[in-house]
Amino acid sequence: MTSFDTLLQEVRSKIAEIDTGSLDALLHDGKRPALIDVREPDEHAQGMIPGTVHIPRGFLEQRIERTVSDRTAPVVLYCAGGTRSAFAARSLAELGYTNVRSLAGGFTGWKRAGLAWEQPLVLKPDQEARYSRHTMLSEVGLAGQLKLLGSKVLCIGAGGLGSPSSMYLAAAGVGTIGMIDDDVVDASNLQRQILHATDRVGVAKVDSAETTLRGLNPDVKVDKHRTRITSDNAIALIKPYDVVIDGADNFATRYLVNDVALRLAKPVVHASIFRFEGQLTVFPAGGSPCYRCLYPQPPPAEDAPSCAEAGVLGVLPGVMGVLQATEAIKLLLGLGDTLAGRLLCYDAIKTRFRELKLRRDPKCPTCGDGVDRSSIPLIDYEQFCAGPARH
Repeated sequence: MTSFDTLLQEVRSKIAEIDTGSLDALLHDGKRPALIDVREPDEHAQGMIPGTVHIPRGFLEQRIERTVSDRTAPVVLYCAGGTRSAFAARSLAELGYTNVRSLAGGFTGWKRAGLAWEQPLVLKPDQEARYSRHTMLSEVGLAGQLKLLGSKVLCIGAGGLGSPSSMYLAAAGVGTIGMIDDDVVDASNLQRQILHATDRVGVAKVDSAETTLRGLNPDVKVDKHRTRITSDNAIALIKPYDVVIDGADNFATRYLVNDVALRLAKPVVHASIFRFEGQLTVFPAGGSPCYRCLYPQPPPAEDAPSCAEAGVLGVLPGVMGVLQATEAIKLLLGLGDTLAGRLLCYDAIKTRFRELKLRRDPKCPTCGDGVDRSSIPLIDYEQFCAGPARH
């Protein structure tokens, strides 16, 4: 019967190892291999080699392809002392990886050599359970979840669009959610504004929003701004946040948000709803296109009635708000392709999505050629949208 020591010797004879000095030289020469820590989470939390990806040994074969798709790419595995990483290197060789080495002496040897290491940011035990379906996605992982927890998103409005978008952002673990709304909960809101409840009729919407969001996820901080966003306060309100969710119900606010976001280089996830139809797009931090490229001039008031005047299907803002939250999370994590340059149109009656191309207007007054976006003037937007003298 083969002993463990014999088996380990046999494994080491068939794999390549690298010593700590050679690995350190590789890292300083810019020839960085994919560094994989195969220790258990509690071990990894005590320290790691900078630039490491943590994949516990029990998940290595299952997850390695998401981290290193090229089987010829250089990979260095390490554990505490070099034993588990040796067996892990053999497993990767069996999967077809041809340039895998195990760190001799492991992390213990690395620290004893006096080489640089760092304390990783980790989730608390309750957070590991809460966000486990995120962290198992290689596109998100632990680093992505920690980034979400450190992110700030501002919701313009705590109504139909702000309700589902903020709730899914809170559930996803976005650390700070700002809510701007000066209104109180009305019974007529409850058909679509799911942040609020019957027992909160008459309560300030930002207070109701905080109750719901904190109840959903106590990790989330809710910044309450019980005010209307105006040219006087918009810069101060928007500046601290990474992404803006535009759930405004009027054109004046949308133009204001567009102009301030361009001045501050903040991306805006815009949506609007009308009866049974919704529209969604992303205006990138650098503009091009921006809201004024989509609507160079505000429509006449009679052509743009509010929900109170025209009505709205209650579930419609839910669909559009969830899509807003999706685009915001993609922006925060740098995932995939956003809707920048595209307008997504949803017809609830026909259950049909259409996509239209948005084109940048080179003569746009806020993102066109030669415009100094940092100096975009903040005008009287109510007057601008009231017409008839428009400029």
